[in-house]
Amino acid sequence: MNPRVVSAKAENNHILLLEFTNGEKKRFDVSPYIGKGIFEPLADEMFFREVSVFLGSIQWPNGADLCPDTLYLDSIKA
Repeated sequence: MNPRVVSAKAENNHILLLEFTNGEKKRFDVSPYIGKGIFEPLADEMFFREVSVFLGSIQWPNGADLCPDTLYLDSIKA
């Protein structure tokens, strides 16, 4: 099982700075998801910044979320 998210901060250009349960800090690029289905509102930078940690992953107020394994495996070290 991959580490889970303990903190998330939105950065510019639809990048998330994530910290995981193993202490690693990584950056995840959300831009490939922008404009698709439930992720459409994330195009608004203010809405994008409303990301929060939820059950070891992340989510936005509209219920958009991403799998914690995707966040860990597809991010790069910060």
